[in-house]
Amino acid sequence: MQEFAFIAAGFVVGLIVGLTGVGGGSLMTPILIFGFGIKPYLAIGTDLLFAAFTKAGGTLSLWRARQVEWRVVLHLSAGSIPAALLTLAVLHRMGPASAGVQAVMTTTLGVALMLTAAATLYKALRGKAAPVRVAAGQERHAATARHWALPLLFGALIGTLVTLTSVGAGAIGVTVLMLLYPLLPLTRIVAADIAYAVPLTLVAGLGHASLGSVDWPLLGLLLTGSLPGIWLGSRLGLQVPERAVRTLLSALLAYAGLKLITI
Repeated sequence: MQEFAFIAAGFVVGLIVGLTGVGGGSLMTPILIFGFGIKPYLAIGTDLLFAAFTKAGGTLSLWRARQVEWRVVLHLSAGSIPAALLTLAVLHRMGPASAGVQAVMTTTLGVALMLTAAATLYKALRGKAAPVRVAAGQERHAATARHWALPLLFGALIGTLVTLTSVGAGAIGVTVLMLLYPLLPLTRIVAADIAYAVPLTLVAGLGHASLGSVDWPLLGLLLTGSLPGIWLGSRLGLQVPERAVRTLLSALLAYAGLKLITI
């Protein structure tokens, strides 16, 4: 019976991701912790690989549509991957199941969820932005950050955050990219965010797996539900009031974040 519940949870998260584009990590991790009583370190490690597999499919579709700015992906990855590896080394030294690390994980996850809630609410209130038009020959300039060091810095911060919490490469990542690349069209910002999250979550997830922080049978059940959920959500997106869904999600994420901080 519990196996069916895990598949259903994966389906619901996949459906919401397909409808709104909100990162699955910000939804799946609190569901596993509060809904199923999974230890935070296991929930985070499992969700990282869950995100890697689900976002890989989206990246493939975006690559075929030529929407991915690989220059942006490379710059962010140059900061996020080393930061993820350094964070994994610290976790390996301290032990992911230790009481101190668990406390850091839950508090950081709570803060990350509240930041995601704020970014999600901002997008809901802002609505759909007018498309940015880039003049011919200016594409390279649009894919250049305000300063060369900023993608490395923010990539490192997000890499650390994602490795500790499995949250950060979704709504937070999109908000950061909008600030770093103001001339880049939103569709390409979202595509870059999804694409750079794949190697980041894969490296972080495999690192957690090496620490014993991944529940492989649970991962299989979640993917079984999420993949058809994403497929259905992406097709129902035009028929659902996105602003109302995002507003509700931001309230739920803020509640979960506050609860984790006060544990």
